[in-house]
Amino acid sequence: MDIKALIRDIPDYPKPGILFRDITTLLRDPKGWQYTINTLAEKCSPFAPEYIVGMESRGFLFGTPLAVHLGTGFIPVRKPGKLPSAVYSVEYELEYGTDRLEMHQDAITPGSKVLIVDDVIATGGTAAATAQLVEQSGGELVGFAFLAELTFLNGRKNLPDVPIVSLIEY
Repeated sequence: MDIKALIRDIPDYPKPGILFRDITTLLRDPKGWQYTINTLAEKCSPFAPEYIVGMESRGFLFGTPLAVHLGTGFIPVRKPGKLPSAVYSVEYELEYGTDRLEMHQDAITPGSKVLIVDDVIATGGTAAATAQLVEQSGGELVGFAFLAELTFLNGRKNLPDVPIVSLIEY
């Protein structure tokens, strides 16, 4: 199945010169959506994760069905102030400024195998920050999984040396 054909391109969004890849058209297509999750599961099952970690918010969309498919737990990584218990926190660089991500301190049993999942890898900043949270928790990072990779931004070079799965490339 051609997943790219199910993703709509929106020129000049959110600002002129940007070509936005809109995944909502993939999400609404039952066969394409099922194929996407099944393919991610097939490619990621050899990593034998015990937990899937997904970043707010599109990482939730891909991470939760993947966790159900693989029979793992799902752990949300959120923006500051969204989680009710004690958190690990990491600040990371954006194009203009910084941002912060948080994860519950008791979310991962130390030594557990963890797969980080998101919709896209661009510069790799969000994924690298999430890997730091996994490290703080004592989890063993076994890989990353993404729907799409923007190869021209070289985000892979900013990630730890573990397997990286991306279903499509731009």
